[in-house]
Amino acid sequence: MTAGGPDGMARWIQTFVAAQAAELDAARNTQLAYARDLNDVATWLADRGLHFATATQDDVEGYLIDCDAQGLARATRARRLSSIRQLYRFAFEEGWRPDNPAIRIKGPGKSKSLPKTLTIDEVARLLQAARDCTVDAVKNTCLMELLYATGMRVTELVSLPVSAARGDPRMLLVRGKGGKERLVPLSPPARAAVTAWLADWDAQQDQRRADGKPVSKYLFPTRGKTGHMTRQRFFFLIKELATAAGVPPDDVTPHTMRHAFATHLLAGGADLRAIQIMLGHADVATTEIYTHVLDEALTELVMTHHPLARKPGVS
Repeated sequence: MTAGGPDGMARWIQTFVAAQAAELDAARNTQLAYARDLNDVATWLADRGLHFATATQDDVEGYLIDCDAQGLARATRARRLSSIRQLYRFAFEEGWRPDNPAIRIKGPGKSKSLPKTLTIDEVARLLQAARDCTVDAVKNTCLMELLYATGMRVTELVSLPVSAARGDPRMLLVRGKGGKERLVPLSPPARAAVTAWLADWDAQQDQRRADGKPVSKYLFPTRGKTGHMTRQRFFFLIKELATAAGVPPDDVTPHTMRHAFATHLLAGGADLRAIQIMLGHADVATTEIYTHVLDEALTELVMTHHPLARKPGVS
């Protein structure tokens, strides 16, 4: 153990995650992801009598080989290695170790597969399914209209403060990763859905106030620990709506709706930089994965209009 370093591996993880939050303003979900990944590494090392302070490059590679043998996805293995590298870089800078055993390890890389998305018709059917709900139709319609109109991440959606929706806004202020804020335009259907839900929200909260209970600060409140709808509950909700809409549930997640937002905008002629801002991507390179839509559109354009693409005898 390096002098001055924390003793147990749990302390290594806690100190590292706390530093990420304090120094880099890492989002809560990012902190949890680091902790989950590194706790898995710590368990693997402990089972072999090892510690973060003593693990070698061979040990780290052995862990990654074991992850591969378990059948973990390439993206998961790449993320695990990234977490290990970040931890050891921090440990080296803090003087807990004189080296970084993960610095020379090459990762599996990220998959280049295109994001799954939905057609305009499928989205329309999902929105209609929300309107047709026998319970919570107004709230569910608001959730789905906001998700498709803004491309928000699910955490951003379920944790929206009610103050952001007041005054029939044409732009919605969204707090994203790392607490960064951005403005996203609201479509007329989304604005109408928000207005309808706010009427119900006010009635519900007025009743709570009359009962001597505190009024929620969230647009989608619950009685749970967070005070707002959880990501897990919304995940199950969107699966239920997919089933009702006749859309394969396996094809529908909150993230595929986010992809649909970006894909449909780009196909309609929106600027890639504008989509980057609305999605809250720090780098336009992340948004460029959606340019496959442009590739398809350009191919169709050439095959339809270029004279060399026409069949002989067809004018």
